[in-house]
Order: sequence, then structure tokens, then C-alpha cells
Amino acid sequence: MTGEASAREQFPQTADRVTRQWSKGNFGARMYDFIVMHKRLAGPLGRIMWHNEMGDLYADIAELGDVPTGSEILDIPCGGGVALRGLRSDRRVRYVAADISPFMLDRARAEAARRGLADIDFVHANVNGIPFADATFDLCLSYNGLHCFPDPQRALAEMVRVLRPGGRLRGTAVVAGAGRVPAACVSIFQRADQFATVGRVDDVQRWLAGAGVIEPRIRRRGAYVLFSGRRDDAGKDSSPAEGGSDV
Repeated sequence: MTGEASAREQFPQTADRVTRQWSKGNFGARMYDFIVMHKRLAGPLGRIMWHNEMGDLYADIAELGDVPTGSEILDIPCGGGVALRGLRSDRRVRYVAADISPFMLDRARAEAARRGLADIDFVHANVNGIPFADATFDLCLSYNGLHCFPDPQRALAEMVRVLRPGGRLRGTAVVAGAGRVPAACVSIFQRADQFATVGRVDDVQRWLAGAGVIEPRIRRRGAYVLFSGRRDDAGKDSSPAEGGSDV
């Protein structure tokens, strides 16, 4: 058996373990959701754990207020609804919040209700098989999800598939190679089955290119990256040479 075949066989097992962990609503899942929902808490903890104050995450979410009226947006995994804070009540969009964890979907529903957002569609979905047709969305968000996926490139390819030609992808993720403290934190979360595949910046670049993302941009601060890109206007795969990074 080749190493590649062995890795493929491990993906379902890892995915099952990670899914069960995030679906339990246990201490780890609740703590993550509580921290990310409170910027003043996430900043200091992010600085200690990831050498990053998480400002890029909240700044990117704030830009959702500028999305054109009528846009269709997919947020996967939506988690407890952290991105909902970026929506404006006077900007009518179709917003689909999807997650494989029923616990997180319940948290996101509660967050939407707290914010008075009534027009959110909540969907139980596996990122490896997003239950929407090709070319459905104008924008796909994936905040703090990539490091939870056993096969990040496959997940990204699904996100690109459901984007319309020219549609944009934006997200954040934890990456490896930023020092001993972040590495120790990654190891703890992987042993707890809350993280799956954590790559380096060049891995994220490769996953984006392999998924068909063109004009990819990656900004790294510590062990945390903000990434973006778009689907080709003609729906074609991108070249690995396109785009760049800021690391």
C-alpha cells in the first residue's frame, strides 16, 4: 500500500473523529466558540497561542458590510456564527450558514436571533460534499476551518465548485512553522481531535492552487493566515504560479 493510498484511507477516520468532537458540545467546543465571539478575549489569547492578535479575522468579517445587495454568501464552517457580526440589516443578501456540527449550528441560530437576523439559512453540511449546485454563490467564507479538515484541498475545491465564475473565497486558518508555543497548541488540539491537517504557508498556497483558486493572496502573522482568491471567470483551474503571499 502506498503512502498516498494509506493517507486517503485515514481521511474518513480522522474526519469522523473531528466531527464527533465538534458535535459533542463539550468543553473544548464551547470554549472555542466563547473565545472567538469575544474579540477582547480572543486577542490576548491569540497573541499567546498563535503569536497573532486575530485582528485580521475581525477586520475581514467587518468587510461583509460592503458586500453588494443581492449577493449570495456561503459560510462554511459557520461555527457559532462569528461572521454574522459583519452583516448589515440594510444590506439584503442571501446568507447560508453551514456546518457539520449540529451543536455549532444551534449556537449560530442563537447568535442570529440575538442579532435580529431572520433571513439566514442554516444547513447541516459536510464540506467534502457541499449540498449545493455548481456556481451557486458569489462569496464563500471559511473562517478558522481549514485546519479542522483532514483534506483541506478537497474542501477548498468544493468551495470553489459552488462559486460562480469570478466568485470570491475568503478565510483564515492556523498554520505550522511559527515556533514552539503554537506547535504545542496545534499538537494539543490534534490529540483532542479538534484539529486535523495543519499545513505550512506553502501548503496553503498549494491547496488553493490545486482547488482552482486564482489570484490567491495569503497574509501570515505568526501561526495564523488570512487567505483569499477567486474562481476563474471561465471556471477553469488556476496555475500554481499565480497570486502571491505576504508572510
